[in-house]
Amino acid sequence: MNVKELINIALDARERAYVPYSNFKVGAALLSKSGKIYTGCNIESASFTPTICAERTAISKAVSEGDRDIEAIAVVGNMEDFTYPCGVCRQVIREFGKNATIIIAKSEEEYKLYSLDDLLPYSFGPEDLDK
Repeated sequence: MNVKELINIALDARERAYVPYSNFKVGAALLSKSGKIYTGCNIESASFTPTICAERTAISKAVSEGDRDIEAIAVVGNMEDFTYPCGVCRQVIREFGKNATIIIAKSEEEYKLYSLDDLLPYSFGPEDLDK
């Protein structure tokens, strides 16, 4: 799986977003270390608090299928600018993909690659609970 293919899958997932309040669609495509791909889109709620981001939707799908090791995750949102994972999503990515590649894209041609340390330096993880 190459970066552009993962971005294209995230773009497709973006079109399934349920965003009647913000109209801000986000799609994610997660590549697990097992080679499986899980997609997610943001899903809004009228009361806003239960709204879930695309990244966490994809991660929830992977984990619910027993796949807990993220190799990479592509995130696409506003096509005019780069859309980065929120703080909560960064922490959840950390739980299942400390060494994952995070792909932030506007299109298949315009994207940036990050490590989680780039986006969440000095992160807190499961190993910190063992101290």
